[in-house]
Amino acid sequence: MTAEKRKYQICTRTVMDTSDIDIVFDDQGVCNHVHEFEKTAKEAWFPNEDGKRRLNELIAKIKVEGKGDEYDCIIGLSGGVDSSYLALKAHEWGLRPLVVHVDAGWNSELAVSNIEKIVEHCGYDLHTHVVNWEEMRDLHIAYLRSGISNQDVPQDHAFFAALYSFAVKNGVRYVFSGGNLATEGVFPRSWHGSAMDAINLLDIHKKHGSKKLATYPIVSFWQYYIYYPLIKKMRVIRPLNFMPFNKDGAIQELEKIGWRSYGRKHGESIFTKLFQNYYLPARFGYDKRLPHLSSLIVSGQMTREEALLELKKPLYPADELERDISYFCKKLRITRSEFDGYMQLPLNSHKNYRSWNRRYRVLKRIQGLAGKILGRKVSAYS
Repeated sequence: MTAEKRKYQICTRTVMDTSDIDIVFDDQGVCNHVHEFEKTAKEAWFPNEDGKRRLNELIAKIKVEGKGDEYDCIIGLSGGVDSSYLALKAHEWGLRPLVVHVDAGWNSELAVSNIEKIVEHCGYDLHTHVVNWEEMRDLHIAYLRSGISNQDVPQDHAFFAALYSFAVKNGVRYVFSGGNLATEGVFPRSWHGSAMDAINLLDIHKKHGSKKLATYPIVSFWQYYIYYPLIKKMRVIRPLNFMPFNKDGAIQELEKIGWRSYGRKHGESIFTKLFQNYYLPARFGYDKRLPHLSSLIVSGQMTREEALLELKKPLYPADELERDISYFCKKLRITRSEFDGYMQLPLNSHKNYRSWNRRYRVLKRIQGLAGKILGRKVSAYS
């Protein structure tokens, strides 16, 4: 069933609607995303004294284990609100992070400036991994030709693959992530597949790309689920889930050191800005403001009425859109007519390409059997 064939309905608690084809509502009109958030929050969100205690214990443990090493954790810094705030907090906690930025070719000038402000204020050493642009360009064009929704995979996959590789090379176990439930607790799975699925990425490139990905960073299924977490004992930590993280409050703190707001989520990447605010709504009818604002609603940072008013604002001012499309075409070395052609391609799904789903199902069955034998839940990540 497509979103167009379904009778329109919007959640009575959030602003999520039937643009998510898998959304379901209870008798009160509350959507499944609210119930899923509440369930997850009980297990992984601690914006209270309990969270403060857990975080302090974790930080103390990281410091002890990292004593004598150059770095005790690693942080991927994009220049966005979440990663910037996390980097600022790590400095306040007295941690010694290896700070990594992955330059995939789409940084805005403001993003570069914000990264510099954080690094200078905290006294961090910044390690930048620059993705080969010709390979990145070819992968972007392959994704455009595929017609699938998540065009941000090439950037996202490179970011995490490079980050994990840096961690292993430098003997760092703890990977700090700015991911959090307070601002990202709601997301429709029907909109995208996993950005970490290298099999899916490589199959899309094989069918639509033309250049060998000789240096583009890849993380395999085996690395992601076995090597990193079980052999290298890597742990992904989301510290923002252990504090009362408030987006506006975080921005105010960051602005004190010269950091400047982008005005919209993920505005640090010109590609992501165009992808989220034009490509997705125009091609698939997906407005990513819905899950972003809904996340703020369920975490108590915004009312539903405020979110509805926010949604009345235009996604893209016309002059700004034309400027960004022009830059996008110039950067990818395509004509405007080629761009328009990509926007008119038949809609496609990542599910029509190979993926690591079968391997994942086998892994989960093995974990289930191991859990029964050991009498406890077994996961690839501790």
